[in-house]
Amino acid sequence: MSNNPSQKIALVTGAGSGIGRAVALALLADGFKVVAAGRRAEPLQELVETAREQGFEALAVPTDVRDPASVDALFATVEEVYGRLDVIFNNAGINAPAVPMDELSVEQWLNVVNTNVTGVFLCCRGAFSLMRRQQPQGGRIINNGSISAHTPRPFTAPYTSSKHAVLGLTKSLALDGREFNIACSQIDIGNALTELSVRMTKGVRQANGETAVEPMVDVKHIAEAVQYMASLPLSANVLNMTVMATNMPFVGRG
Repeated sequence: MSNNPSQKIALVTGAGSGIGRAVALALLADGFKVVAAGRRAEPLQELVETAREQGFEALAVPTDVRDPASVDALFATVEEVYGRLDVIFNNAGINAPAVPMDELSVEQWLNVVNTNVTGVFLCCRGAFSLMRRQQPQGGRIINNGSISAHTPRPFTAPYTSSKHAVLGLTKSLALDGREFNIACSQIDIGNALTELSVRMTKGVRQANGETAVEPMVDVKHIAEAVQYMASLPLSANVLNMTVMATNMPFVGRG
């Protein structure tokens, strides 16, 4: 591992499973060296070993995005090992129980906000700082929003609020990054099939109170979308992209 400005460096948070893992593997296949961040060290190390077996280079950095010191340490490691960062995919996120708001604890609300909003802010802040200072200057920040950044599901006030906040953060960074050659994008994902979302195949509460099984989309299509966003020159940007199962009930009235 060496500081070589000709190599492309990507950072993926929540890289140990689901969408994060799929995107990390896709970026590796595209020639990026990938820094894999997440709270659990074991799946990150498994990803590193999978990358090595395929002839790629990944680095596991266990990180809690809610903790400013942990995020600072992550970016210090990226800078020390690689000297720069070209792309970050802010993917780490959590949900809260789908219950009426008065049944949610303040702790559950704060856990979602601290992870999905403050955690994304901290990682954007760290990436922005490094991308602004490095030579050549600039890079790309890609945030995992959700279609919940636009339309809620029933009983998802914490998650929906957090993803609306991410949308505002993305727009702000897309504006503020211009003079430093930093592009910021958001991908809004609907019903990607991962080990975390498989429960949705058994039925999801709808706006009219009924429970219905919804179509799902292969996570590889999400990874390919992020691959495309990451492949663009910094003079071009996908500000917002929605990738969803075609027939899910997002478009229309519930």
